[in-house]
Amino acid sequence: MTGSKPLHPDIPRPVPGPAKYALIPADEVNLLVKGRYVDVFGRLGMHAHPSGARQVSVFLPGARAVEVISRAGKRSLGNLQLIHEEGLFSGLIDRKRQVPYRLKVSYPEAEVVLEDPYAFPSLLDAADLYLFNNGTQEQAWRFMGANLRLVDDIAGILFVVWAPNAKRESLVSSLNHWDGRVHVMRQHPTAGVWEIFIPEMPSGTPYKFEILSFDDRLLPLKADPYARAMEASPGTASLTPPPDTYIWNDHNWMAQRRGQSHHAQAVSIYEVHAGSWKRHTGDGAPLSYRELADDLLPYAEWMGFTHLQLMPISEFPFDGSWGYQPLGLFSPTSRFGAPDDFRYFVDRAHQLGLGVLLDWVPGHFPNDAQGLVAFDGTHLYEHADPRQGFHPDWNTSIYNYGRAEVRSYLLSNALYWLSEFHLDGLRFDAVASMLYLDYSRQQGEWIPNQHGGRENVEAIELLRDINARAYFNFPGVLMVAEESTAWPGVTRFIEDGGLGFGFKWNMGWMNDTLRYLARDPVHRQYHHSEMTFSLLYSFSENFILPLSHDEVVHGKRSILERVPGNDQQKFATLRTYYLFMWTHPGKKLLFMGDEFAQRDEWRHNYSLDWHLVQYAPHQGMQRLVRDLNHLYRQPALHELDASGEGFEWVEANDQAHSIFIYRRKGRVPGDEALVILNFTPTPHHALRVGVPRGGWYQERLNTDAREYGGGGEGNLGGMQAEPIPAHGQPWSILVRLPGLSGLVFSL
Repeated sequence: MTGSKPLHPDIPRPVPGPAKYALIPADEVNLLVKGRYVDVFGRLGMHAHPSGARQVSVFLPGARAVEVISRAGKRSLGNLQLIHEEGLFSGLIDRKRQVPYRLKVSYPEAEVVLEDPYAFPSLLDAADLYLFNNGTQEQAWRFMGANLRLVDDIAGILFVVWAPNAKRESLVSSLNHWDGRVHVMRQHPTAGVWEIFIPEMPSGTPYKFEILSFDDRLLPLKADPYARAMEASPGTASLTPPPDTYIWNDHNWMAQRRGQSHHAQAVSIYEVHAGSWKRHTGDGAPLSYRELADDLLPYAEWMGFTHLQLMPISEFPFDGSWGYQPLGLFSPTSRFGAPDDFRYFVDRAHQLGLGVLLDWVPGHFPNDAQGLVAFDGTHLYEHADPRQGFHPDWNTSIYNYGRAEVRSYLLSNALYWLSEFHLDGLRFDAVASMLYLDYSRQQGEWIPNQHGGRENVEAIELLRDINARAYFNFPGVLMVAEESTAWPGVTRFIEDGGLGFGFKWNMGWMNDTLRYLARDPVHRQYHHSEMTFSLLYSFSENFILPLSHDEVVHGKRSILERVPGNDQQKFATLRTYYLFMWTHPGKKLLFMGDEFAQRDEWRHNYSLDWHLVQYAPHQGMQRLVRDLNHLYRQPALHELDASGEGFEWVEANDQAHSIFIYRRKGRVPGDEALVILNFTPTPHHALRVGVPRGGWYQERLNTDAREYGGGGEGNLGGMQAEPIPAHGQPWSILVRLPGLSGLVFSL
């Protein structure tokens, strides 16, 4: 809306002032009404005039008259003249100095009293901008984007946006009819940011930024990169924030968390896609954050999980991306409610003793026109060269990790979730794509680093910085890398050359063992190492064993349906596999639905198949996972996860029978668990297993128990060790081991 409009018949014609004291030069008038004036704050608002009076100038399209009144509203300070029919008013008031004022504006339909945004000074702090431009700003969200401010007892919203190459930046919203000429922002050229304070702007108002690029193009309206709320899809506007009134009730949890070290604790994570865990039966709508708090959280607590991990909830435009192409990195998706509703969800989780992790996506962003791509008409957040800035796998843009303001953006965002939502950690998505410049690229499709190598030095430094600052500011959180290569030292301390993560997903364990699981029992003897190989490197990092959403989509089938055989064999094998997972060194992660052996692949727009739990095999699987989570609390099964001292093979080479026997150990001598696994249907009625000492060995768990859906074969609660050597041990027990089953004993 930059063209001329016909005058309303009630709008007075412009009245020229004395030539000696022209209110606004003609060339400036033209620039102002076209939204092309450079220093708009130097012209609009109240300023000294050569006559010695004060000049007030405003641009209010559609207004018919403007009167300047005292802020208290008790007296008139003067009427403004219409300088241009588009709505530019100016006039002199008999004041020698700046005075607080308001505008009484007459429109054809109504008369309103307004605060003038151009009457307020800059509200930015030089120290904040210095850190932002230096790439070390940890709390950019506190002044970037839209923030509530109280200035001279007037409530309003401060808008700040980074667009260093823009010719003009405007706030557009329903308040100014999305007219980019009305609220042109103040430029801070040295910092590359623009700001404007809009007084008395309601919370929940949709807004965007209109940008005039360096080459005089009006870009598609941009959403706020720092917006903390956004419109529900298909809307794409940002929303002004509500007052910060949420009262947290998780003080005990937060205080206890500060002293935790998860490496020696049981960590069992339930991975959840919030939109499809459960849906309303009538209209199929997903549950809200508060409904999830009332339904999902008690279930996860009952199942014995220690943490939830939510797939990305930063606002995203396309449901089918599952959140991995985020558009509003600071905004919890409005699909399930408002930001305070999400705070309630986390708060309730903590009160139930559950930690909450968030899947975080710092590796790339979508190319939606309203997003970050070419934000100010240049490649601002992304690299200009597609060999660095374009992701060939996902058709997305890659952040320019070497740009200081982008580093501040991502660093602040990571700390934002931990600070503002009390989250207990972040799982970094697709870390390998950040570490390697040649990730998913052929020769000639990537640019080496300054040393000629393939390592992304700038991304490495950013990851280290985020981890260091997260652990310093929020002791007790979990910072987790999904890193699929053999990059050394992902969980090593930064000062020792590592990346500083607390944990890394063990993708090798997952791939090897799922391949083994899918093999016919007859052939498993030839692939025995797929189950044992992970123990050669299990203690090189602090690992999490993941069975995530990625393993039950895109034609891979559900975990249950990967297993060969009839239904009885499928369930028996999967129960044994879960026992192997829960007793293998490393923390645990299981995707929703796998706990009751969902048959179908996961579908993001449908509820899980909860009706299956009424059937005995699925109910038994659910009960087994619950019992495994409680068994896992035994110190021997988690205390020494990252140390070879916590694991010892008893029998690793019985390929002929596909039997695996090992001991898990805690820190206290004698605190042990003996695990025996049989991955063939052949039972063993008298399997002698070596043990280090005599005594009664209690059968703590048997996957063939009837309550799990098995045949009920077992060892009558345990057996007495005999002084008969076996497996290099002086004592042994004689075990009844059913086919496709697993046993856990403890002394």
